[in-house]
Amino acid sequence: MKLSEIARKIGARLEGDDIEITGVAPLAEARPDQLSFLANPVYTPQLRTTRAGAIILSPECGPLDRPTLRHENPYLAFARALELFYQPPLPPPGIHPTAIVHPSTRLGRNVSIGAYTIIAEACVIGDDVVIHGHCTIYPHVTIGRQSVLHSHCIVREHCQLGERVILQNGACIGSDGFGYAKQSDGRWYKIVQAGRVIIEDDVEIGANTTIDRAAVGETRIRSGTKIDNLVQVGHGCTVDVDSLLCAQVGLAGSTKVGKRVILAGQVGAAGHLTIGDEVVATAQSGIPHSVPPGETVSGYPAIRNRDWLKASALFRRLPELAQRLRHLERRMTALEKLHLKR
Repeated sequence: MKLSEIARKIGARLEGDDIEITGVAPLAEARPDQLSFLANPVYTPQLRTTRAGAIILSPECGPLDRPTLRHENPYLAFARALELFYQPPLPPPGIHPTAIVHPSTRLGRNVSIGAYTIIAEACVIGDDVVIHGHCTIYPHVTIGRQSVLHSHCIVREHCQLGERVILQNGACIGSDGFGYAKQSDGRWYKIVQAGRVIIEDDVEIGANTTIDRAAVGETRIRSGTKIDNLVQVGHGCTVDVDSLLCAQVGLAGSTKVGKRVILAGQVGAAGHLTIGDEVVATAQSGIPHSVPPGETVSGYPAIRNRDWLKASALFRRLPELAQRLRHLERRMTALEKLHLKR
């Protein structure tokens, strides 16, 4: 594909020769017939050594000795360029002979159901939905059009998936919340989890992520949110629009996550709290209380990121500071003894 055609399709401006491009690759791996990109300044030194035939850059970057595509958001432009050369394979419409679909389930047009998938009674599957092999759909589930469920996904009873939802392999939607009442003899009595999970439009759920149903009410993931692999969303949680939950995040029950929140890897929230809009929690932060909108927090218990950075700097100096404190204490003791002798 000519570089000028790529530029037109991704909304970039071409500088230099209109060469032929056969694919897209990272700076360190790209060949002379491939397109690469620079979005993170950390990788700027690789511009001197890359063999890429052309590079996507922001308008602020200086000129290069090779064809360049200028775009305000190089990473987004790269993502769009990648789609021009690779589209994930989609199975043809139809029901595999080994799949089991209950007669009461309503299927839309061009639905694809893979091998050994089971769809129970009274489900509604929208147009152009793809359900790969070995999935299990419990009764009374609704799946919106153009959604894709990869192998080994489970959607439990009464749950709803919106349009263009993607479930990666092994995701479990609507598993029982962790609810038990303690009896007089000390044993735990299981509380029926009668609620449901609602996943709104354009949400993606990562591999082996679990989103629990509540005893009553609903757990809801709002539109545009992206959830990584191995994430636990507890019963009764709400995650608002366009938020990011990275790998191994854990939300205890009844956590409310605001709009455009970013929870980095292994962040944990204690539950029954609110994380405000546009909050960023850095990796491995523990959130035991509500966080106001717009804050960046770090550490455990999570505090403002700038305070955590100062505290971390002091933490590294604790052995030195402790030694100085002991030295001062010895001097003070010596001075006190000297004063008493006088």
